[in-house]
Amino acid sequence: MSKQAPQAASSADPLALDNQFCFALYSASLAMTKTYKPFLDKLGLTYPQYLVMLVLWQQDDVLVKSIGEKLFLDSGTLTPLLKRLEASELITRTRDEADERQVRITLTKEGRALKKKAQSIPQQILCASGQTVQVLQSLRGQLGAIRDELARTDD
Repeated sequence: MSKQAPQAASSADPLALDNQFCFALYSASLAMTKTYKPFLDKLGLTYPQYLVMLVLWQQDDVLVKSIGEKLFLDSGTLTPLLKRLEASELITRTRDEADERQVRITLTKEGRALKKKAQSIPQQILCASGQTVQVLQSLRGQLGAIRDELARTDD
């Protein structure tokens, strides 16, 4: 019995891995996170922690709920991230005075200073992508629209 070489996936096969939009997104996300890693290692941050810091650098002193909404993360995922950032002395977590059930997140002096060290990361990622700013902005808009539509149909 002779072994046959695997056949290439048919472009008409809806279950072929190469035909899956979700796999293209997933594998691109893995590649992007891997590209960020050496830059973030220098800052002592993981990629999810970096996303939290981006939110806080844009607007400091916010509720955990607000961060979760911006990052599409629930508090069960966000709380351990925030605890690690607090242990690294980049943020403080305090109960909201108006509503004790809410937790307020504030950057520390070190957390604010880290922004300056992170300034060059977007340009480095742009260079690593081999794309133009316009291409990435367009793609970001398209992905945002897809995300929003999928979230809308999920409700």
